[in-house]
Amino acid sequence: MRQIVKGAEPASLTAHRQMPHSDYDNYASKDDLRHTLVTERRGLCCYCMGRLHNGPTTMKIEHWRCQSRYPDEHLNYRNLLGACLGGNGQPPHLQHCDARKGDSDLQWNPADAAHHIETRVRYELDGSIRADDAVFDDQLHQVLNLNLPLLKNNRKGLLDAVLDWWRREKARIGGPVPRERLVRERDKYIAGNGQIAPYCSVAVWWLGQKLAKMT
Repeated sequence: MRQIVKGAEPASLTAHRQMPHSDYDNYASKDDLRHTLVTERRGLCCYCMGRLHNGPTTMKIEHWRCQSRYPDEHLNYRNLLGACLGGNGQPPHLQHCDARKGDSDLQWNPADAAHHIETRVRYELDGSIRADDAVFDDQLHQVLNLNLPLLKNNRKGLLDAVLDWWRREKARIGGPVPRERLVRERDKYIAGNGQIAPYCSVAVWWLGQKLAKMT
């Protein structure tokens, strides 16, 4: 998972919330909301970090606190995230992210800076995403199904690419990879203001682990 930096909400959402009898269902400008959510997420799903495509049939507007049990959060922009379709319509064991989550609660919100989501997870060599906190670890598995084989393989592919780069650099240099080279490689995954690579947090996390051992 990757920290989501929430910016300003769409003007249409602000105006709609101020109208009498407003709710999420009668908010007509969801295209504005989708565009903003995809942009602030830099083109990645809020949970699995797969590529997020803007459009009513290619993504979901996720309520971190579900609509059924948190009616006061329907139009709270801080509660709204951009999620992939997550195998919507597939059997439950093949669903992930919002499609699998449904009305379940999550312990930590990737869009809440106080939750420090990037410090809550780690990645294993087989592509698994894990958490030291037992409750959140179970939610990653059971609520979001983020260790679905497809997602594990996608993360492993990126991690393998980073490991291959690191080994080549070590061989080229004939010794440890310098700190500044690790920093430069880490930052390339998150540089700029546009879309970033799917599953990039796996690379950022692994390179961060290497950097932490050098301090």
